[in-house]
Amino acid sequence: MTLNDASRPSISSMYRLQFEPAQQGWVLLYPEGMVKLNGPAGEILKRCDGQRSLQELIADLEATYGQTGLRNDVCEFLRDAQSRGWVS
Repeated sequence: MTLNDASRPSISSMYRLQFEPAQQGWVLLYPEGMVKLNGPAGEILKRCDGQRSLQELIADLEATYGQTGLRNDVCEFLRDAQSRGWVS
């Protein structure tokens, strides 16, 4: 995935994102286990539905948290998540 404003990131089919009360946070489940996500990672991945563009995803995060300038951090996380196979 090349990240640009029109990109529509989605969780890879091998993973399932869900809130896990026992872990007190969001996790990515996969056949061999799970990845416990920190708060920002969970918030970004919740928005990776394949419907929203990267631009919309960032705008939603900025509106939700009343911050601007999140683009670089979000893109850095998504590139890392892609290298791990979490998003496509």
